[in-house]
Amino acid sequence: MKINVYKHLWPICVIGLLNSCASMELTQVDSSSQKAQLQLRWPAPPASPRIIFEQSFSTPDELGIGRSFWQWLGDVVFGGDKTHMLRPMDVVTVGEHLIFVADPGVRGVHRFDIRDQSYVLIQRKDEADIPSPVALSSDKEGNVYISDSKLAQLLVIRRGTQVAQPVTLDAPLQQPTGLAIDTSSGNIYLLDTAQHQVLVFSAAGQLKNRIGERGTRTGELNFPTHIQVKNKTLLVTDSLNFRIQLFDLKGRYLSGFGKAGQSSGYLSRPKGVAMNAFGHIYVVDSLLNNIQLFDRSGQLLMMIGEQGQQPGQFWLPTGIHINEQQKIYVADSHNRRVQVFRYIGKAL
Repeated sequence: MKINVYKHLWPICVIGLLNSCASMELTQVDSSSQKAQLQLRWPAPPASPRIIFEQSFSTPDELGIGRSFWQWLGDVVFGGDKTHMLRPMDVVTVGEHLIFVADPGVRGVHRFDIRDQSYVLIQRKDEADIPSPVALSSDKEGNVYISDSKLAQLLVIRRGTQVAQPVTLDAPLQQPTGLAIDTSSGNIYLLDTAQHQVLVFSAAGQLKNRIGERGTRTGELNFPTHIQVKNKTLLVTDSLNFRIQLFDLKGRYLSGFGKAGQSSGYLSRPKGVAMNAFGHIYVVDSLLNNIQLFDRSGQLLMMIGEQGQQPGQFWLPTGIHINEQQKIYVADSHNRRVQVFRYIGKAL
């Protein structure tokens, strides 16, 4: 399914219209425009803003990607629209123009191309579903990898293609979840939640290492769910130990932080984890409905969000991705959208 924008469309009649926090400040921007916009920023004054809200999107239209009349008519007549996010779980960008969103709700991966003004719902060969895509990562060639917990498979969308293909691995998977690619080596770091381990594969699918085992001690894991590789560091969300653990790329324990709790600085249901260019660690907490920023020692730096449906608020958020331009993409799962923020501050 692909949407292309045409410069000239036949005129059509309009038959109806559809109407579709804590520590933040609302400020007017672009006052010369008749459409004044409200900008969210964190933290609140008198502190200097470090993170701003840029946009949220659920459909191609909200990214400026249009649809033809016949595609629109088909949605009206037959109902349903798989271009709308239903349960986004993770997001990754390739370059500055491609956005991929894993969505078990539509049993596929949304691919938005800002440059070419096109949209594709990516599935497997012969339009077979991707039933439970839960994590995404990309390599230096622009290939996008998908972990599917129901299929117990690793899939890949090769650059320039619109079909997800299985990746042959020489070790069985039980419940693959979090996924990260080390772009320098090409190694694939794949969390298997049921095995309580990080499985490390070469780009060719050969098992190179296993990191961790079930337990509560340093370096052990208890139902880990999310992972990221950044600055030669492996960050793992050790979900039911309510902590983040840091390893080197060979699996040697470096440090960790976090413990169970319902207030600032504690972790209640940690999910997505990411590190920005300054070494700040972002942790998405789906039960607290916020993002908490820590330094590598685990000191809380600031928080973003609260429960709600307005911009800057969350409802069971899951995955997070930070691109090279320091844009922060958050899969706001039960709000059926991706929210985009940007870090504008200096090192904290």
